[in-house]
Amino acid sequence: MIDEIKNQLARLETERGIKILLAVESGSRAWGFASEDSDWDVRFIYIHRLEWYLKIDEQKDSYEEMLPGDLDLSGWELKKALRLFRKSNPPLLEWLHGPLVYTEKFSTAARLRELSAEYFNPRSCMYHYLSMAKNNFREYLKRETVRTKKYFYVLRPVLACDWINRTGAPPPVEFARLLDAEVADEAIRREIDGLLRRKIAGDELDEEPQISVLNEFLGAKIEFYERLVGSIDSIEKPDTARLDALFRETLFEAWQ
Repeated sequence: MIDEIKNQLARLETERGIKILLAVESGSRAWGFASEDSDWDVRFIYIHRLEWYLKIDEQKDSYEEMLPGDLDLSGWELKKALRLFRKSNPPLLEWLHGPLVYTEKFSTAARLRELSAEYFNPRSCMYHYLSMAKNNFREYLKRETVRTKKYFYVLRPVLACDWINRTGAPPPVEFARLLDAEVADEAIRREIDGLLRRKIAGDELDEEPQISVLNEFLGAKIEFYERLVGSIDSIEKPDTARLDALFRETLFEAWQ
Protein backbone atom coordinates (compact mmCIF):
# COMPACT_ATOMS: atom_id res chain seq x y z
CA MET A 1 0.00 0.00 0.00
CA ILE A 2 2.86 2.42 0.68
CA ASP A 3 4.06 2.02 -2.91
CA GLU A 4 0.50 2.63 -4.11
CA ILE A 5 0.27 5.79 -2.01
CA LYS A 6 3.50 7.12 -3.49
CA ASN A 7 2.26 6.29 -6.99
CA GLN A 8 -0.98 8.14 -6.39
CA LEU A 9 0.88 11.20 -5.08
CA ALA A 10 3.06 11.19 -8.18
CA ARG A 11 -0.09 10.94 -10.31
CA LEU A 12 -1.56 14.00 -8.59
CA GLU A 13 1.58 16.01 -9.24
CA THR A 14 1.44 15.19 -12.93
CA GLU A 15 -2.30 15.59 -13.42
CA ARG A 16 -2.69 18.81 -11.45
CA GLY A 17 0.63 20.46 -12.20
CA ILE A 18 1.64 20.75 -8.55
CA LYS A 19 4.56 19.86 -6.31
CA ILE A 20 3.74 17.96 -3.12
CA LEU A 21 5.95 19.37 -0.37
CA LEU A 22 4.96 16.96 2.40
CA ALA A 23 2.74 13.88 2.54
CA VAL A 24 2.16 11.94 5.74
CA GLU A 25 -0.18 9.40 7.29
CA SER A 26 -2.82 10.75 9.64
CA GLY A 27 -5.38 9.11 11.90
CA SER A 28 -5.03 5.80 13.70
CA ARG A 29 -2.02 4.59 11.70
CA ALA A 30 -0.04 7.68 12.69
CA TRP A 31 -1.32 7.55 16.26
CA GLY A 32 -0.11 3.96 16.63
CA PHE A 33 -3.31 2.04 17.28
CA ALA A 34 -4.35 0.95 13.79
CA SER A 35 -5.69 -2.52 13.13
CA GLU A 36 -5.02 -4.41 9.92
CA ASP A 37 -8.20 -3.11 8.26
CA SER A 38 -7.85 0.54 9.28
CA ASP A 39 -8.22 3.20 6.58
CA TRP A 40 -5.23 4.94 5.04
CA ASP A 41 -5.55 8.67 5.70
CA VAL A 42 -2.94 10.48 3.60
CA ARG A 43 -2.58 14.22 4.19
CA PHE A 44 -0.37 16.53 2.14
CA ILE A 45 0.71 20.11 1.47
CA TYR A 46 1.24 21.21 -2.13
CA ILE A 47 2.20 24.24 -4.20
CA HIS A 48 1.13 25.37 -7.67
CA ARG A 49 3.18 27.16 -10.28
CA LEU A 50 3.48 30.94 -10.04
CA GLU A 51 0.85 31.45 -12.77
CA TRP A 52 -1.82 29.82 -10.60
CA TYR A 53 -1.43 32.57 -8.01
CA LEU A 54 -1.44 35.46 -10.50
CA LYS A 55 -5.19 35.48 -11.09
CA ILE A 56 -7.84 37.85 -9.77
CA ASP A 57 -10.33 35.13 -8.81
CA GLU A 58 -9.95 32.92 -5.76
CA GLN A 59 -9.41 29.27 -6.57
CA LYS A 60 -9.92 26.02 -4.71
CA ASP A 61 -7.12 25.64 -2.18
CA SER A 62 -7.66 22.06 -1.09
CA TYR A 63 -7.97 18.62 -2.62
CA GLU A 64 -9.87 15.49 -1.59
CA GLU A 65 -10.14 12.09 -3.23
CA MET A 66 -11.29 8.70 -1.96
CA LEU A 67 -9.70 5.73 -3.73
CA PRO A 68 -10.22 1.95 -3.57
CA GLY A 69 -8.59 0.16 -0.68
CA ASP A 70 -9.87 2.70 1.86
CA LEU A 71 -7.26 5.19 0.66
CA ASP A 72 -8.27 8.75 1.59
CA LEU A 73 -6.19 11.54 0.02
CA SER A 74 -6.61 15.09 1.31
CA GLY A 75 -4.31 18.08 0.85
CA TRP A 76 -4.00 21.82 1.43
CA GLU A 77 -2.40 24.32 -0.92
CA LEU A 78 0.61 26.01 0.70
CA LYS A 79 -0.92 29.46 1.23
CA LYS A 80 -3.89 27.87 2.98
CA ALA A 81 -1.51 25.74 5.06
CA LEU A 82 0.53 28.80 6.06
CA ARG A 83 -2.57 30.73 7.13
CA LEU A 84 -3.56 27.77 9.30
CA PHE A 85 -0.01 27.46 10.64
CA ARG A 86 -0.22 31.12 11.69
CA LYS A 87 -3.30 30.15 13.73
CA SER A 88 -1.48 27.18 15.32
CA ASN A 89 -3.81 24.70 13.64
CA PRO A 90 -3.45 21.36 15.50
CA PRO A 91 -4.07 19.00 12.54
CA LEU A 92 -1.41 20.82 10.51
CA LEU A 93 1.05 20.63 13.41
CA GLU A 94 0.36 16.90 13.57
CA TRP A 95 1.10 16.56 9.85
CA LEU A 96 4.42 18.32 10.31
CA HIS A 97 5.45 16.04 13.17
CA GLY A 98 3.85 12.78 12.03
CA PRO A 99 5.95 9.61 12.28
CA LEU A 100 4.95 8.10 8.91
CA VAL A 101 6.18 10.33 6.06
CA TYR A 102 5.49 9.30 2.46
CA THR A 103 7.33 12.16 0.80
CA GLU A 104 9.05 15.38 1.80
CA LYS A 105 10.53 17.69 -0.82
CA PHE A 106 12.43 20.95 -0.52
CA SER A 107 12.97 22.80 2.76
CA THR A 108 9.44 24.00 3.56
CA ALA A 109 8.32 21.37 6.07
CA ALA A 110 11.63 21.44 7.94
CA ARG A 111 11.47 25.23 8.22
CA LEU A 112 7.90 25.07 9.53
CA ARG A 113 8.96 22.54 12.13
CA GLU A 114 11.64 24.96 13.30
CA LEU A 115 8.99 27.68 13.66
CA SER A 116 6.40 25.45 15.35
CA ALA A 117 7.34 26.27 18.93
CA GLU A 118 7.28 30.01 18.24
CA TYR A 119 3.88 29.95 16.51
CA PHE A 120 2.32 27.41 18.88
CA ASN A 121 -0.72 28.80 20.70
CA PRO A 122 -1.43 26.68 23.82
CA ARG A 123 -4.88 28.11 24.40
CA SER A 124 -6.27 27.63 20.90
CA CYS A 125 -4.80 24.13 20.65
CA MET A 126 -6.22 23.14 24.01
CA TYR A 127 -9.63 24.42 22.91
CA HIS A 128 -9.33 22.21 19.82
CA TYR A 129 -8.47 19.03 21.71
CA LEU A 130 -10.96 19.76 24.49
CA SER A 131 -13.77 20.25 21.97
CA MET A 132 -12.84 16.97 20.28
CA ALA A 133 -12.84 15.14 23.61
CA LYS A 134 -16.15 16.65 24.75
CA ASN A 135 -17.96 15.92 21.50
CA ASN A 136 -16.79 12.31 21.29
CA PHE A 137 -17.42 11.70 24.98
CA ARG A 138 -20.96 13.05 24.73
CA GLU A 139 -21.78 11.26 21.49
CA TYR A 140 -20.22 7.84 22.08
CA LEU A 141 -19.47 7.15 25.74
CA LYS A 142 -22.42 8.35 27.82
CA ARG A 143 -24.71 5.32 27.34
CA GLU A 144 -24.68 2.06 29.30
CA THR A 145 -23.31 0.27 26.24
CA VAL A 146 -20.73 2.13 24.14
CA ARG A 147 -18.65 1.74 20.98
CA THR A 148 -15.51 0.70 22.80
CA LYS A 149 -13.00 1.87 20.19
CA LYS A 150 -14.30 5.41 20.68
CA TYR A 151 -12.48 5.54 24.01
CA PHE A 152 -9.33 6.24 22.01
CA TYR A 153 -10.97 9.24 20.34
CA VAL A 154 -11.55 10.77 23.75
CA LEU A 155 -8.38 9.56 25.46
CA ARG A 156 -6.03 10.97 22.86
CA PRO A 157 -7.32 14.57 22.95
CA VAL A 158 -7.61 14.50 26.73
CA LEU A 159 -3.98 13.38 27.04
CA ALA A 160 -3.02 16.06 24.50
CA CYS A 161 -4.57 18.62 26.87
CA ASP A 162 -2.51 17.12 29.70
CA TRP A 163 0.65 17.47 27.61
CA ILE A 164 -0.08 21.10 26.68
CA ASN A 165 -0.90 21.97 30.28
CA ARG A 166 2.29 20.33 31.57
CA THR A 167 4.77 21.44 28.89
CA GLY A 168 3.23 24.37 27.01
CA ALA A 169 4.37 22.61 23.82
CA PRO A 170 2.64 20.80 20.94
CA PRO A 171 1.66 17.26 21.93
CA PRO A 172 3.26 14.32 20.13
CA VAL A 173 1.32 12.52 17.43
CA GLU A 174 1.98 9.03 18.77
CA PHE A 175 -0.54 7.84 21.35
CA ALA A 176 2.06 5.70 23.14
CA ARG A 177 4.20 8.76 23.92
CA LEU A 178 1.20 10.59 25.35
CA LEU A 179 0.21 7.56 27.37
CA ASP A 180 3.67 7.03 28.86
CA ALA A 181 4.04 10.70 29.71
CA GLU A 182 0.60 11.48 31.08
CA VAL A 183 -0.98 8.37 32.67
CA ALA A 184 0.56 7.34 35.98
CA ASP A 185 -2.49 5.69 37.57
CA GLU A 186 -1.96 1.93 37.32
CA ALA A 187 -5.66 1.02 37.15
CA ILE A 188 -6.28 3.48 34.32
CA ARG A 189 -3.18 2.32 32.51
CA ARG A 190 -4.23 -1.36 32.71
CA GLU A 191 -7.59 -0.58 31.15
CA ILE A 192 -6.05 1.45 28.34
CA ASP A 193 -3.32 -1.11 27.64
CA GLY A 194 -5.93 -3.85 27.42
CA LEU A 195 -7.97 -1.87 24.90
CA LEU A 196 -4.84 -1.10 22.89
CA ARG A 197 -3.88 -4.77 22.63
CA ARG A 198 -7.36 -5.66 21.44
CA LYS A 199 -7.53 -2.79 18.94
CA ILE A 200 -4.16 -3.56 17.35
CA ALA A 201 -4.97 -7.29 17.24
CA GLY A 202 -8.01 -6.50 15.11
CA ASP A 203 -10.76 -6.86 17.71
CA GLU A 204 -13.80 -4.99 16.39
CA LEU A 205 -14.37 -3.24 19.75
CA ASP A 206 -18.04 -2.72 18.96
CA GLU A 207 -20.87 -2.22 21.47
CA GLU A 208 -19.83 -3.27 24.98
CA PRO A 209 -20.69 -2.18 28.52
CA GLN A 210 -19.33 1.19 29.54
CA ILE A 211 -15.93 1.05 31.29
CA SER A 212 -16.78 3.03 34.40
CA VAL A 213 -13.20 3.69 35.51
CA LEU A 214 -12.35 5.25 32.14
CA ASN A 215 -15.59 7.24 32.00
CA GLU A 216 -14.91 8.70 35.43
CA PHE A 217 -11.31 9.49 34.47
CA LEU A 218 -12.29 11.17 31.19
CA GLY A 219 -15.27 13.02 32.64
CA ALA A 220 -13.12 14.51 35.40
CA LYS A 221 -10.42 15.55 32.93
CA ILE A 222 -12.93 17.25 30.64
CA GLU A 223 -14.45 19.17 33.55
CA PHE A 224 -10.99 20.23 34.71
CA TYR A 225 -9.95 21.58 31.31
CA GLU A 226 -13.28 23.32 30.77
CA ARG A 227 -12.45 25.37 33.86
CA LEU A 228 -8.78 25.83 33.01
CA VAL A 229 -8.63 26.56 29.29
CA GLY A 230 -9.70 30.20 29.48
CA SER A 231 -6.76 31.01 31.74
CA ILE A 232 -4.11 29.43 29.49
CA ASP A 233 -1.70 31.95 28.00
CA SER A 234 -2.23 32.86 24.37
CA ILE A 235 0.53 34.11 22.08
CA GLU A 236 0.48 37.63 20.72
CA LYS A 237 -0.43 38.24 17.08
CA PRO A 238 1.96 35.97 15.18
CA ASP A 239 4.43 37.26 12.61
CA THR A 240 3.15 36.98 9.04
CA ALA A 241 6.18 38.44 7.27
CA ARG A 242 8.32 35.34 7.74
CA LEU A 243 5.54 33.12 6.42
CA ASP A 244 5.15 35.40 3.39
CA ALA A 245 8.87 35.03 2.78
CA LEU A 246 8.67 31.27 3.22
CA PHE A 247 5.92 31.10 0.62
CA ARG A 248 7.90 33.13 -1.93
CA GLU A 249 11.07 31.14 -1.30
CA THR A 250 9.21 27.85 -1.66
CA LEU A 251 7.82 28.98 -5.02
CA PHE A 252 11.35 29.63 -6.23
CA GLU A 253 12.75 26.46 -4.68
CA ALA A 254 10.03 24.23 -6.15
CA TRP A 255 9.86 25.72 -9.64
CA GLN A 256 13.01 27.86 -10.04
